[in-house]
Formats: sequence, structure tokens, C-alpha cells
Amino acid sequence: MNVRYIGIFLVLFCLSLQSLGAAELIEGYSRAEALRLGERMYRTGVLPSGEPIKALVMGDIPFDGRMFTCDDCHQRSGLGSKEGTVITWPTNGKELFAPRHRTGAYKPPPAGDKKVSGRGELPEYWQMKEVRPAYTDKSLARVLRVGVDPAGRQLDPIMPKFRLNQSDMRILIFYLKNLSVTLSPGVDATTLQFATVITDDVAEVDKTAMLSVLQAHIDAHNSQSRQESKRAASGPFYKSERHQAYRKLKLHVWVLHGPEETWRDQLEGYYKQQPVFALLGGITGGSWEKMHTFSEEHKIPCIFPITDLPVLSDTDWYTLYFSKGLYQEGESVAKYIRAGNKDVNNLPIVQIFQPDNKRSSALAQGFEQAWKKMGNPAVKNIMIQGDASLSDKQWTDLLAGPDPVVVLVWLDGSHQDVFANLPQHGDRVKMMFASATLLKNDYSVIPDSLKNSFLLSYPYTLQDKNNTTRLSVERWLKVRNIPDSNFTIQAKMYFLGWMLPGSIKNMRSEFFRDYFLEGYDMMIDQDYAIAVYPRLTFGPGQRYASKGCYIARLTEGAAAHLVPVSDWVTH
Repeated sequence: MNVRYIGIFLVLFCLSLQSLGAAELIEGYSRAEALRLGERMYRTGVLPSGEPIKALVMGDIPFDGRMFTCDDCHQRSGLGSKEGTVITWPTNGKELFAPRHRTGAYKPPPAGDKKVSGRGELPEYWQMKEVRPAYTDKSLARVLRVGVDPAGRQLDPIMPKFRLNQSDMRILIFYLKNLSVTLSPGVDATTLQFATVITDDVAEVDKTAMLSVLQAHIDAHNSQSRQESKRAASGPFYKSERHQAYRKLKLHVWVLHGPEETWRDQLEGYYKQQPVFALLGGITGGSWEKMHTFSEEHKIPCIFPITDLPVLSDTDWYTLYFSKGLYQEGESVAKYIRAGNKDVNNLPIVQIFQPDNKRSSALAQGFEQAWKKMGNPAVKNIMIQGDASLSDKQWTDLLAGPDPVVVLVWLDGSHQDVFANLPQHGDRVKMMFASATLLKNDYSVIPDSLKNSFLLSYPYTLQDKNNTTRLSVERWLKVRNIPDSNFTIQAKMYFLGWMLPGSIKNMRSEFFRDYFLEGYDMMIDQDYAIAVYPRLTFGPGQRYASKGCYIARLTEGAAAHLVPVSDWVTH
């Protein structure tokens, strides 16, 4: 080839690379950084500069974008919401940059197609006109600034009118163009892929209890007793969107072996082999931290894992827990003492716990942090290492001072000697607390002389065993030949399976992970499908469905059982 032509080719090639590089810059930012900044504007109301977005609401009321954000109404997914009579339309790129019709049910036949479809055609007077044409960058900037849509109509005055300069507006529009556009991993034309995570520190009977119920729900969905596949192909036009969204569900079991330090690599390996749309259930005897972090970083929903040690966060999004676990029991004891026992409010509080034991420490942390937030004096902590007992000095420290004390024994049944020594100091101890969960509901470690004195935190319902919901779950298990091996675990998975279809149907064909989670956020409180909690409550951004526990006392006799001394204590 002629040297001159080679030179021209290289120059053109370099220019094309420069052009491509420039195309990736949005207002001087890389694509990834522009998306991050746009997301911050959308979710937190903060500009790229770090200043809050300024706006007017209800016509002329000055408004700080941090007071309520775009995703408060239009949701994190951008797919909109409904609150009472107020409808907030989708703000994701797929919807904004396409015309909006009054109904998406009718799809006219292609041009030139004279055939009459099996579903028939709507009469002309039912073929609604456009609500609005597709947005452009210019018309989208206009509606955000002055509240007038492409059809010339004024939006509801509750919609803020944002004061954004050209650069900030372009970044926000770039984010909206890319919001919920590409379907999430783990879904194809026929199947939704799910996984459940099981760690090898869980007893075999508990693994089976969790997995058997979860798989039974998956199998019931896939049985197609309502002929969903056939309806997806030829259902009535006004249900086409719903029926065509039908997918079979496949559950993968991810078993994690060995020490926790290796779990993250194992999770990455499973996910690389088969990306999943969400994690369902799961169970561990320890902390859920590794799985929680994995879900956050990959933006994978994780619905109701079974753990007493969830991750506590006010900002993380992707894991929905039944409760805060042992930490929540400590919180509830703090509130019970503060709210219901004026005669002990001002007495010294002593916690006995193991700092090297996550379960024991979670109770102590939950109590101490809640107690401090309520403005109470500092708690005295007596810490014991491993299987060690309390020393004579520690007993002396525990009981030092002129006033009697309230003792919180956050220890498991292996520390029988600590419980056994408490009766010797009964005149110095005003109240005693322990955790039913930490004791694994085995109260034999508590001396008979103290069974009327000890109060226990209990995070589940204390209704009679024959309550209606429990009977329903027991019958459901029996019909499916699933042995009642650990009812608490099985009832939790029954509840997950009960809730799952609603969240899937809520997505329609919009298979986005954030939208899937929003289906749970918008569900009404539940008190009819869960047999082991009095109530589970939901709300946007809430990630702990149970928000309290009972404080209970043991009955006398060999067959001692718990009876409540409080209503459901919420915190």
C-alpha cells in the first residue's frame, strides 16, 4: 500500500478514536461518573457540585431537593407509583422517550396486514389517542423546569419545578435515559432465575426445612395449573401485558463451604456460572454480612434470608430481612425497661456478654445503643472471654454500689455457672433479662428459684399453638408431604412463597431488580400469612419487616413455657 495512503488511514483512525472518546464524555465527565452524579441528583436531591437542588413546589413554595427526592414518588426504578388518587408516571428512558397512550392493551396490526387477529380489533371509538408524544431532551428539560409536558399540559403542582443549569440538566437527562432500560440479568424469554444460599454450618434438618418449603412454592408456580403459557400466547387483548409477562421460575442452590473469608469468592463463582435475578430465602448459622455485601455490590435483591445476625444499615437497599435479629431483642428490652418500669429506670444496668461472640455482642450492642439514644446513663459492661466464668472480682464489680442493679445476661446455655450463681445475689438484683433466642428456647439453665424472676426477650408470636394461621401452614405442609421439622423456618419460607407471586406480577414485563423490590415496599402490612410473627409491616425503603418482640416470663413447673408480660414491644 502507498505510504501516503497508510498515513492518511492512520490519521483518520486516530481522529475516529478521539471522536469516540469525546462521545463518552458528558459535560466533561466519563459515562460512569455522569451516571453516578445523575443518580445522586435523582435519589438524594444533591447537585454534582454538592449543593442541594433548588426548586419550587405548589407554584411558588421554595423547595430543597433533599426534602423529598425524585425516587420518593417515581421510585428508584423510575417506573412510577400510585398513592391514593395521585399517579406518578414512569421516568425511565424506555417510557419517557416513547409516546404514551391511554392504554397499552391495544396494539394495532402492522401496516398492510388485512388479517383479523385472533383477539379481534377494537372499535374505532375505543382506539384512544396519545396522552403525549415522546419526550425529547428539549421537552424533558422544559417539563422539569416549568412543569409543561410535550402535549402542552401543565403537570400537577405537587411536581417540583427544578432550577437546574444546562450542565446539571444534561447530566440528569442522561441518567434518566439510562434508567431501567436494559432488563436485569437472570431473566430470558421463558425463565426467571433465582438462587438460595445455604452455609455449611447449618444443621441438615434446618437446611431441609428451608429448602423443601421454598422449592414447593417454585414447583407450584411452574405447574401451570392455570395454563399461563397458553394464555400468554392467546389471552384476551386487555390482559396481554400480564399474561405475556409469565415466566417459569428456576431455583439454584448455592452451598457455601468452609470459613467465611472464602464465601465471597464462592458466591462470585456461582454467579459467574449462572447470573440470577434475585436471591430467595437462604440460611446461615452466623452473620449474613458476606451475602449482604455481595447483593449490594451486584445489585441483586435478597428476600428474607434466615439469620439472627443481619447487616444493620439505614442506606443499603438490596436485602429485605425479617428483622434485625438479636440486635432487635436488645433494643426491645431497652424500650421495655424505659417505658414500662419506672421503679427500675434509674437503677444501674449491667450487661454480661462475650465480646468475641457475635450473637452475644449483637444483643449487648442493640441494648446499649437504644438505651443511649433514649438519654439514659451509661451501661456497665462485664465481659467474659470464651468459656470462662465470671471471676470473684467481676461479681464484686457487678454488685458494687448502694443501689440494686438490673442484670442482662446475654449468654447462651453453655455458661450455666453464671446463671447458677445469680441466686446467691438475688437481694442485690432487681430485675434479670436473657434472650430466648440465644438460649435456643432451652430454659433448663435458669435455676428454678429464678424462673419467676427472669424476663426473656422473644421475637416471635406467643399466641396459642393452635392459632388459625399456624394450622393453615401445618395443613399446607401436610398436603405436600413435608415433615414439620422446624416450624419457625418453614413458616418463614411459607410467607416468602406467599408474597413472591405478587411481587413478580407487579413487574408485568418490566423485569428490573429495583422494581421487583419496590413490589415488596408497596405491599400492605401482613398479619394473615405468617404464623410466627404477630405482624410484618412494609414501606418504601424499609428493610426489616418485623419491628419488635415480646418480653415474657417463664411459668412454674417442669414444663415451663413463656407467657407475655408485655404487648409487642416495638422500637
